[in-house]
This record gives sequence, C-alpha cells and structure tokens, in this order.
Amino acid sequence: MPAVRGQGQWALGYREPLNPNEQVKKDSNPLTVKQRVLDIYSKQGFDSIDGADLRGRLRWYGLYTQRADGIPGGKTAILEPQELEAPFFMLRIRIDGGQLTSEQLRVIGQIATEFGRDVADVTDRQNVQLHWIRIEDVPEIWERLDAGGLYTTEACGDSPRVILGCPLAGVDADEVINGDPVIREVAAKYLGDPAYSNLPRKFKTSISGCTQHCTNHEINDVALVGVVHPELGPGYDLWVGGGLSTNPKLGVRLGAFVEPARVAEAWEGVISVFRDYGYRRSRNHARLKFLMADWGPERFREVLESEYLTAPLPDGPAPEPTVGNRDHVGVHDQGNGLKYVGVVPRAGRTSGSQLTRVAELSERLGGGRVSTTAQQGLVLLDVPAESVDEVVAALEAEDLRVRPSVFRRGTMACTGLEFCKLAIVETKARAVDLYTELEKRLPDFPEPISINVNGCPNSCARFQTADIGLKGSIVSDVEGFQVHLGGSMGKDAGFGRKARGLKVTADGAADYVERILNTYLAERVEGDSFATWVRSADEALLK
Repeated sequence: MPAVRGQGQWALGYREPLNPNEQVKKDSNPLTVKQRVLDIYSKQGFDSIDGADLRGRLRWYGLYTQRADGIPGGKTAILEPQELEAPFFMLRIRIDGGQLTSEQLRVIGQIATEFGRDVADVTDRQNVQLHWIRIEDVPEIWERLDAGGLYTTEACGDSPRVILGCPLAGVDADEVINGDPVIREVAAKYLGDPAYSNLPRKFKTSISGCTQHCTNHEINDVALVGVVHPELGPGYDLWVGGGLSTNPKLGVRLGAFVEPARVAEAWEGVISVFRDYGYRRSRNHARLKFLMADWGPERFREVLESEYLTAPLPDGPAPEPTVGNRDHVGVHDQGNGLKYVGVVPRAGRTSGSQLTRVAELSERLGGGRVSTTAQQGLVLLDVPAESVDEVVAALEAEDLRVRPSVFRRGTMACTGLEFCKLAIVETKARAVDLYTELEKRLPDFPEPISINVNGCPNSCARFQTADIGLKGSIVSDVEGFQVHLGGSMGKDAGFGRKARGLKVTADGAADYVERILNTYLAERVEGDSFATWVRSADEALLK
C-alpha cells in the first residue's frame, strides 16, 4: 500500500518526518540523550551540548534551557532560541499521583537548595520545578532522585507526561475509588518505554476517584474519572481529547466504563491511537484534541476497541459534575480518623529550604507524607487531631496559608518571564502583588474566585478556565495582559470570553479586577457565580 501523505499519520503509512521536530526524534530516540549527559555534556559543559539535544531531546528528561537575564518580553518572538537562553536549566521533577514521602520531599528540597539557588515551584500538574541547574550537576541530581524513588524521565517532550492523581487518594472518605494503584501500574509499565517516546506532541493524563475532580479531567488528553457502574461497581469513566494552549478544547466522554483491572490496557490503547493516528505535519495541530475534533467520540471509541483493546469496553455512567473549589485547602477529615492540612504557597513559588522544613514538620507531627496538588498547593496527610493546631501554626509561620483569603486561594501563575523563554511578562511576582492588593481593597469579598496569571498564550496556568484569566501581552509598550472572563470547569464547563480589545497593563491589573468584581456584586442575580454572570453580562459592563 503506498504511503499517504495526509497529516503524517503513521497508521496511514507515512513515516517520513514532516518538520524539524519530527526529524530530531527520528534521528535519535530522545531517551538516548541521558547517556550523552552522563558521558559527555556533564563533563565538557554547556557549550558541548548538541543543538538538537539542547533544545529538543533533553526535554525528555525534564530539562529546558532557562531564559537569560534582562531580556524583555517584547523580544521573546524576535530573538532566536540561542539568543534567549542562559547556560542554566529548568529541571522538572515528575510526581505521578502527586504523592510523596517526607524523605522524597526532603531530597527535592535539598537538591533545590544545593543546586538550584534555593528556588522551587509547585506546578499545576503536581510537579516540582527547579531553576538555575547546571548541566555539570545533573548526574548527581539524577542519582539522588533515583535513590529516593524519584525521576525526571519524560517530564517534558512529546511523551507521556506526569499522571495527575488526587493528593488524598486512599485516605479521602468520599472518594469513589483509590486511583493511586493504577497510576503506579501505568507509570511502571510505560514510563520510559521507547514505544511511546515519539508521540506527535505531549500527552497528559489524569486518573482519579476524587469527587471534587481535583485533577481537572476536562483538560487532559486522556482522563479516567471515578464512577460507580450499576452492575460492575467502582471504576472509571473514559474521557479523551482535552487540552488548552492557543486552541483550547474540553475532553469528550467516550461513554465507556473502564474497570480497574483494564485501566493500563485502556491507557495504552488511547496513547497508541494518538501515536499512530495523531497529526505530525504541523506542531500547532498535533495534539490529540485535534484528532478527536475531526473523528468524534464514536469513531475514536470504535478504533480504540477494534484495533487496540482485547475486548470492547462496557457502556458506563457519567460522573456527577462539581461546583466550587478543587484544591483541598484547609483542615479536613480523612477517612481513617486522621486529618489532612492543605496549604497555598505564594502562587506556587516556594524554596528548597522551605520544602525541607515542611518535610520535617510532616515527620514530626504527621504521618510522613506530603502531596502536591493540581492547583499549585501542598497537602500534609495523616495529621492526628491533637497536632493540627501546631501544624497549622508552623505552616502559617512559613507563609503557607491554611486559611487563605479568597484571592490568594484562587490565584495561580506560570513560570513567567523570570525563567521561561516563551514568556512575554513576569507572572509570579505580579500574581502575588495582585492578590495582596485585592486582599486590601476587597477584604470581605464573599465568593470563591479564580485568577490565573499566564506569561504567554500557551496556558500553562490555565487562563481560559479561570474566572479571570490574564494572558501576557505587550500593552502600550509595557507589560500587560489580555483579559479572559468567565472560564470554569465542572458544572457548565467552558472557556472564558474575550471582550473586544480588553487589555490591561500589568500595573493597572488590580484596578481592573477590583472594578469588575464590584460590578459583579452590584449586577449579579442572586445565586450567580462570577462565571455565570459574565457569560450573560453586557460587554460594556466588562470594560
């Protein structure tokens, strides 16, 4: 059968690379780069790194070059990658399921302190990112991570990224099913497998039985959502094709029920459909969401079941939609008589020394377990009731808020101009300044509100799904944001609307947010959330 050019889909017979990224992956499997780091680059230094490895294959081990100091956001799209980068790396440590022992958290903290200038970020995909990493130190870092049961394998790249899971898996009294065992099964079977290391683009996974839907299944390439089948008992509802960036799409239910024993098979089936049928011609059109948009759920399920699974999946029920916060912040009961304590860092920013102190606190007053959340937070598990007050006081003294304001609780920020070569504006510091100012101006604001601050259009901080999404932009020759309003997940999920020409300078963001929130309080119908009100509000009210 002759090769069909099409979109470069392997299943249709076309294997020749259609862009430079595909050529890089064909020239050398990205997983082979680790040995070159160990044998060559760590010994000969940054300047010895091959360009295809430096800006390509190193991502498969969680390494991105860091933005050079002093380059303003207006230069981001003008300069070449080598002109933007410093001889340091961001290193992403993947934490499948978000669950860590205190010893693992201590290892991460010590690495950040010793090798990363004591900077650490908790991401909205439950990873921890370090900065200022030198290539000479990477073998030692990998060795320490490996000794602690941690890794950076496929934390980035066109590969199966970290698997999101509920930070309370196994202890939440209300969970539908404990997703942690199947997360570990999938990671053990497929992480680092060359069969899945050359995908058309990134592949994001969520597996959770949490009734709060804290892993945001709606925006993952594949998501398994805890449900109870009337005959088969607890298992998972299968969703496919979610994703954000510049062309956001919500995941689609296939209507298929996955029993726990078949989760690994179903996951492998979905990623294999993506590998074989995914579009490889244009990077901007290569995510699984575009294949789903063209095929629809019926055809996707038919191909999955007929070509990749051992037997069809039974039909199953949909999960109940959720409303409200998904972050597990505060002090709450576990199902075993103990408590958990969820905290909010400063827009995800923490430090190695702080993580080390949290690990020590967990060992001293808790059960020695700490989880990361998909909202850039931390959760201390297994805290006895009599220790709660002391734990809370210690965390608050660290500026890790157990009882945060609605603004601090709802604010997230991506890496931003400080370290990211794609960013247009600074995000972390501006997000902290924004929620701090709003706390002063609107101390009694009565409703949950999400404010997501993103440095570029790629939506690492999910600006389209926030009540108020701020997307980095140059406004009147200074840093600013394009404003998206009314995004939400759960019940009535949808993306924020863009009012025509609505942009604000970074310095004017607090004024704008204060004004729009006061307008909401004055104009809303009783019971309306901010997102509900925005979707029906006259555009003039949103200016």
